[in-house]
Amino acid sequence: MLYQTYHYNNNTIPMHTINVKIKRIRHDGTNPLPQYMTLHAAGMDLSACLSEDLVLKPGARTLVPTGIAIELPEGYEAQIRPRSGLALKHGVTLVNSPGTIDADYRGEIGVIIINHGEEPFIIKNQERIAQMVFAPFIRAIFEEAAELGDTQRGAGGFGHTGR
Repeated sequence: MLYQTYHYNNNTIPMHTINVKIKRIRHDGTNPLPQYMTLHAAGMDLSACLSEDLVLKPGARTLVPTGIAIELPEGYEAQIRPRSGLALKHGVTLVNSPGTIDADYRGEIGVIIINHGEEPFIIKNQERIAQMVFAPFIRAIFEEAAELGDTQRGAGGFGHTGR
C-alpha cells in the first residue's frame, strides 16, 4: 500500500493508494475507464460497455459488461457495489452486492443488475452502472473446537434485540 497526499481547497489530504493494472477488453476507445467522481469518493464508477442499449424490464436481471479487466496486488479485493442514485430513482441495484473481484481473476468485470422498479430501465453504453471499492482482506485459519466462548448475546439471531 502506498501513501499519497492530495491537495484540495488549500488543504493537504492524506490517502492510502494501491497500484492496479487495468486492461481494456472491448476497446473502441470510447468507453471511459473507472474513475473517482469526487476527491473523497471511496468508490470508482464503472461504466457499461455495450454495442446497443439494453432494456431491463421490471423484475429482470442481466449481466452488463464493463469492457475492462484488472490485476490487483495480492491481499486485495475489488468490491462491486450499487450506485445509490440508480437504486433510489429507478429501483435498479445489483443482485450480488457486494460482488468480489479476487486478486487472481483476470477476466472481464461484469455487473449483475436487477430492476426492482416499476418501469423498464434502459442501460446505455458508457452509463455509470456500479461502483468499485478496493479493500485489503484477511484469510481465516479455522481451529475446530468442541465449545465456543459464552457471550451475553449467545445464539440470539435475526431480530433478537427487537424489531
